[in-house]
Amino acid sequence: MALFDLRLQDVHNQLRKKELSVGDLVDASYSRIAATDASIQAFLTLDEEGARAAAAELDKVLVEGGEQGLLFGLPAGVKDNIVTEGLLTTCASQFLRNYDPIYDATVVKKLKAAQSVTIGKLNMDEFAMGGSNENSSFYPTRNPWNTDYVPGGSSGGSAASVAAGQVYFALGSDTGGSIRQPAAYCGIVGLKPTYGLVSRFGLVAFASSLDQIGPLTKNVEDSAYVLQSIAGYDANDSTSANVDILDYVSALNGDVKGLRIGVPKEYLGQGIDPKVKEAVLAALKQFESLGATWEEVSLPHTEYAVATYYLLASSEASSNLARFDGVRYGVRADNPDNLIDLYRKSRSQGFGQEVKRRIMLGTYALSSGYYDAYYLKAQKVRTLIKQDFDNVFQNFDLIIGPTAPTPAFKIGEQVGDPLTMYLNDICTIPVSLAGVPAISVPCGFADGLPIGLQIIGKAFDERTVLRAAHAFEQHTEHHKQRPQL
Repeated sequence: MALFDLRLQDVHNQLRKKELSVGDLVDASYSRIAATDASIQAFLTLDEEGARAAAAELDKVLVEGGEQGLLFGLPAGVKDNIVTEGLLTTCASQFLRNYDPIYDATVVKKLKAAQSVTIGKLNMDEFAMGGSNENSSFYPTRNPWNTDYVPGGSSGGSAASVAAGQVYFALGSDTGGSIRQPAAYCGIVGLKPTYGLVSRFGLVAFASSLDQIGPLTKNVEDSAYVLQSIAGYDANDSTSANVDILDYVSALNGDVKGLRIGVPKEYLGQGIDPKVKEAVLAALKQFESLGATWEEVSLPHTEYAVATYYLLASSEASSNLARFDGVRYGVRADNPDNLIDLYRKSRSQGFGQEVKRRIMLGTYALSSGYYDAYYLKAQKVRTLIKQDFDNVFQNFDLIIGPTAPTPAFKIGEQVGDPLTMYLNDICTIPVSLAGVPAISVPCGFADGLPIGLQIIGKAFDERTVLRAAHAFEQHTEHHKQRPQL
């Protein structure tokens, strides 16, 4: 078994017995990156010097018998839109290619407090805008299961790196499905927590009312450990929820007897690949065998979710990205004629096509005379979508369906058709609009590519989501499959 396939508890046991050192774990991570990253291109920046220094300090803690954090010694990757002090944070954009932050995001501080080791920064769609990782302004990441295919986006680098065994776990961000969809495409576990449970302070904003940081791991147990480490109120984030942080790890007791599951008919209808539907139905049978029950339900406003999401997310993006003007943030264009010309040239040269497309859409939706017709109406539809979830959760504990309508698609296959690309998130976007937690776990394969099962819970009920996902995982073998690189 590869070192990073071990359970967290097994790694920690070996560390305590001195059968392994943190330096060994870091060596294993960089060796694997050296062997595989030329083909998948998951990393934008590596911090080998910093990681080895951190490993040396942690090995001293081991020798001295000091206190060990929840993620002690585990090599981790961080999506490149989460700021890291002294380590480039580019958002995969030419606009921020030289941005060297002077502080850590709250989640990065928490990773350090839990004593994990940051290996480097992971590739993504520029400013987290995309569903394939083809919108990185540096290079596309490739799917470890078949390098002709996309890893999903926008946390494609995070998902591909974990799937390839380069790091023990990674952090990603999810706005419309950007943790869950790449997790499904790469055959790993991706968790989007309830909006507000994990601080967004230090996450470069795309759509502030939707963005949420979460873990990508090889199994559900590790996901619970990472969530336990990064969740919690943060006064630096005005949207942070001041709620009690529960014990997520102890929730993994394998018992799903009596759980009531709703299965939206809209998630298994037109546009869903038959092999994806077959895998989801097989998963539901597995839950039945474990004592849960399921019924078909309806989320009637699902058909409006994609349009609603792109109006709201693009509107917020146009506002958030206004700060990148070549003066306050970002690379400045050379030889402008005047201030307006400086703004125009800097933004024209700095942003890629997908970012420009969304800024223009959002600016139009917010413009005078169109606000009520587009932005305000989209907010009202968002309320209806949230009410759909509230209604189902009055009678059910969980909602289950596919994470994505199809397995991963080929690189370049949908580049010229942004609408089709947007529809890849049709199963994840409603969850983001409702702000509730959801996890993607592997549930099968189609033509050698992984399929993801999405388990959705009530707000702040991550314990039930993780419990169900863990129980399913313990009775299947999908999550144990590894790509051959």
